[in-house]
Amino acid sequence: MTRELPPTAGLPLHLNDLWPGQAPFAERVAAWLGVPHLQLECSGTAAMVVALRAMHRLRPQRDEVIVPAWTCPLVALAIHRAGLKPRLCDLAVNHFDMDIVQLATLANAKTLAIVPTHIAGRVADVNASLDIAHRAGAYVLEDAAQALGAQQDGRSVGLLGDAGFFSLAVGKGLTLFEGGLLLTRDVVLRDAFGASHDATIKPDRRMDWQRALELIGYTLAYRPSLLPLAYGRPLRKALAAGDPVAAVGDDFGPDIPLHTVSRWRQAVGTRALRRLPAFLEATRAQALPRVSRLRHIAGITAFDDAPGQRGAWPFLLLTLPDQAQRDKALQTLWTAGLGVSRLFIHALPDYGYLRDVVTDAPLPNARDFAARSLTITNSPWLDDATFESICTVLERTVKPSR
Repeated sequence: MTRELPPTAGLPLHLNDLWPGQAPFAERVAAWLGVPHLQLECSGTAAMVVALRAMHRLRPQRDEVIVPAWTCPLVALAIHRAGLKPRLCDLAVNHFDMDIVQLATLANAKTLAIVPTHIAGRVADVNASLDIAHRAGAYVLEDAAQALGAQQDGRSVGLLGDAGFFSLAVGKGLTLFEGGLLLTRDVVLRDAFGASHDATIKPDRRMDWQRALELIGYTLAYRPSLLPLAYGRPLRKALAAGDPVAAVGDDFGPDIPLHTVSRWRQAVGTRALRRLPAFLEATRAQALPRVSRLRHIAGITAFDDAPGQRGAWPFLLLTLPDQAQRDKALQTLWTAGLGVSRLFIHALPDYGYLRDVVTDAPLPNARDFAARSLTITNSPWLDDATFESICTVLERTVKPSR
């Protein structure tokens, strides 16, 4: 039977998760994370829009938001939807974090927020952003969309900055088939987030039905035997058409849905939440030796936790020595059904549909990272023998730079 592995480790849902019911989903997640309060939104992108609009109402003279130049295109669209301007910071060399020297030059009296980003469940350097932001009078909003369950010094990410948000989209661990959670310790910001939600988010019965059907579809199709149809076929079609942006799902339109989350979807998430801690532990236990194995391949950088960090592991993020070698590896692996993929295809200015949203700039490190990076699923369905076959392809492909 044909099998297809997903590019990320999403928590499979059970049929009994779909029973009718109601449950205080955000409160249950907050109790698990050990945080005082979480605000539920319909997506991580919507959570960002709500947060930025609230921050702008508190500091209306500021209208710029600094983000990494290599990140999800939805970040730029969320800033634009909030009526603000994205400012792009280049990455550090061969790293997903922002270049701190450039970040310090970008932050000024117009800066509303700096957005350090916990990419691939790896924990970003929030302290560096905090120092720069607070000197400039700006907020720090942690983008933890891919890092639900990650910790810094024994506490959830999102607590070090002024605020943070998580995504509950497909493939990021727990999913409601879209959903987001907004977090802050600051009482003034918490009240402002609530007021921003009330002003921005409205019920939408059509979206309730659409997301419900998508959630049922995910429950049924998220398994290796059905993913060839749900994921593999569209992937190969997009790659055959020479459209890697569509292949990884980076082809976003300007519309950002802003609606409430039905009580039934919250109940589904609450039932699945009981299995999430064990799932995260299992994926962590699987990831750590695999990162070590990848690091034994000369020329490959595989990203891991620094001291004090305990990240989430939806997939493994790595870079190869150059684009030619990365592309050669992907030529074999991307369509093989093994869960090897790319994360964000371009630096933000290089997406055609963002040309009116972001300003182009010299961003050599972000463009280099986009050109040399790939991802390997950390799904429990990727067994050790199959992972080793991926490593074998990488060893045959990679010639370390001298």
